[in-house]
Amino acid sequence: MIEIDERNIFELIRASEQLSNEMVFRWTKSFPQNLGISPILVLHELKEQGPQKQTELANKLGYTPGAMTNISNRLIKAGYASRLNDEKDRRIVRLALTESGVAFLKKAQQKGTELRKSIFENLEDEEVKQYLQIHQKLLKNLRAEN
Repeated sequence: MIEIDERNIFELIRASEQLSNEMVFRWTKSFPQNLGISPILVLHELKEQGPQKQTELANKLGYTPGAMTNISNRLIKAGYASRLNDEKDRRIVRLALTESGVAFLKKAQQKGTELRKSIFENLEDEEVKQYLQIHQKLLKNLRAEN
């Protein structure tokens, strides 16, 4: 393996972070609601895995319990999620996706797809393939370390 210049790695990381931040900023700006990306990730998790306790969501998504409470309250206030009491144990409360939440998540995913297409449309086919191969290689390496 060749040794990589630290300055180049710094610039690569900086450019990647700036691209990611700009994409999130543009995506967030495309909605009249000021929810942000974290609530969308919670909605997606609820859609994929069904109703869950806030502590489970916080652990899966890497949020603090306080942050998860804030996100949950915002989603409930917006009508995108609701709290469900467990019928067998009333002490257990799960966060669940509402029909409005499903519709909002679908719209968010569509906006995300449109945004990514507009960002990557100026790349040539070969550049897209290289970009994808590089990311897949980095992910494979990271997953092999775990």
